[in-house]
Amino acid sequence: MSESGTGTEAEARPADAAAVPSLLPAPGSGPEGPRSPGGPPGTASGEAPRLGAFLARAAAGTAVLTVLAAVLGLVRDQAIARYFGASDASDAFLIAWTVPEMAATLLIEDGMALLLVPAFSLALTRRASGETEGGADLVRELVAATLPRLFLLLSGGAALLIAGAPWVVGVLAPGLADPRLAVDCTRLTAVTVLTFGITGYFSAALRAHGSFLPPAGVYVAYNLGIIGMTLALHAVWGVRAAAAGVAVGSALMILTQLPVFLRLVPLARPRLPRFGRLGRRAARTAPLLGFGVLAPVVLFVVSRQSQVLVERFLASTLSAGAISHLNYAQKVAQMPMVLSLMICTVTFPVVAQAMAAGEHEKARRRVERDLGLAGMVVLLGTAVVLGYAPQIIDVLFQRGAFDAADTASTAQVMRVYALGLLGHCLVGALSRPFFSSGRPTWFPAFAMGTGLLVTMGAGYALTYRFGVDGIATANAIGISASALLLLMGLGTRVVPIRTRDVALSLGRLTGAAMAAGAAGWACAPLVPDPVLSLAAGCLLVPAVFFLTGLALRSPEVVSLLALTRRRFLDGR
Repeated sequence: MSESGTGTEAEARPADAAAVPSLLPAPGSGPEGPRSPGGPPGTASGEAPRLGAFLARAAAGTAVLTVLAAVLGLVRDQAIARYFGASDASDAFLIAWTVPEMAATLLIEDGMALLLVPAFSLALTRRASGETEGGADLVRELVAATLPRLFLLLSGGAALLIAGAPWVVGVLAPGLADPRLAVDCTRLTAVTVLTFGITGYFSAALRAHGSFLPPAGVYVAYNLGIIGMTLALHAVWGVRAAAAGVAVGSALMILTQLPVFLRLVPLARPRLPRFGRLGRRAARTAPLLGFGVLAPVVLFVVSRQSQVLVERFLASTLSAGAISHLNYAQKVAQMPMVLSLMICTVTFPVVAQAMAAGEHEKARRRVERDLGLAGMVVLLGTAVVLGYAPQIIDVLFQRGAFDAADTASTAQVMRVYALGLLGHCLVGALSRPFFSSGRPTWFPAFAMGTGLLVTMGAGYALTYRFGVDGIATANAIGISASALLLLMGLGTRVVPIRTRDVALSLGRLTGAAMAAGAAGWACAPLVPDPVLSLAAGCLLVPAVFFLTGLALRSPEVVSLLALTRRRFLDGR
């Protein structure tokens, strides 16, 4: 992901306002550019068209690397399924996998980004307007005030996790008969507390500077590390090789971003000031990183990721392989959600800088557009999952130790998970505007906490009767409750979105997804070969989705088809 889709020209320049002209507003303007008197934004200098082109190129670069990372993630899961199937060994690894899952959500995908993208955006906006702190570079001061403390804090956390691995495994999966393998794997994956934290810091800083390609490439490097270690050492170390691959891959994530970070982000002279002095500097140069802003973000992220902890806890009491079935189903089912959120990842700095500049109307338009586009992507993917889950799992995993019974169980769970994909997408998309304002806000944490309580209650009620299907159902119900609360609360608290219009638009897209999923479910068994059946479904489901969306007059579908038709005619 980069400002030009290639990551070559702008990333080689110093990190000044000129390096990313489409993201840094001039004084008195928002991120869409200066206004001409009485005219719409961007008409004076064409900033709005340039911003749109920049976002399109950044999204295209994001999409390519996101898809590549997703493909490598599937290869990673295929390797683990091939060598360890759905067994005690794979369950042990997946319990240890909880550590990087939680760390990734807290330190890369949500927590660090929600805190640092607005902080860097504010520093860049102030620097672009000529504001300084005693003549010092505000971005340089922000890095000096936060990065050393973060490194020490994360190092201590990783060390504590390594020492307390037996206790952690006992809490996460008390039903394991022999937890020793899970403890070994947890100690190997504990290093991600440090490496993911540094990766997340670099990613947030680069995205705020308008450089999206290196942050998008981190999961490519991560999965390559896991795949390489698993293939090379599985015969010697067993499933511990995959856990060691997590540690190696997480170090590669840092190296992927380090060269560009050093070029774009000005660093102060390396030194570690006393904590009291460092704390005063942080308060002066990073007003968005105080405890009042930090605590709600951490609580929100922990509550969100705790849904996985609830699943693993409940599944550990079921038969061997239950955790693995849940994991494989969840990883594949959530691919449409990951692809849909790449839109919000690219536009988050734009929303943050619009909020910093007081351009609330521009932020509203951006958020509403993002919700519609992300909803269309995730619901199209939901329709494919609903229609062709058995074929997808068969093609991806049914080989080696992963047999037909595992395929049937995983496919059933994946269809249930798919019912909550829109909720997962909306939670990711709606949380970003809440934390863009830089003001303490506890509402997202309240919404996620409520959803977590719903998940726990439904999980305990459904698991012992419906097994893994009950766990997946509880996940879908809980995350959907959180998404509904966030959607209702955003318009009245942060960005004045038109909640009714957004809900109506998503409802039309949901209707299209239901029709397309039903068509796929009915037609999938007509082609016995799973590869050919899935290939046919990749044509059938989108066709039914877009035709139904057009009949329902979904604005996103109508706009996309009109744009496609216009581009096709212009190309001729």
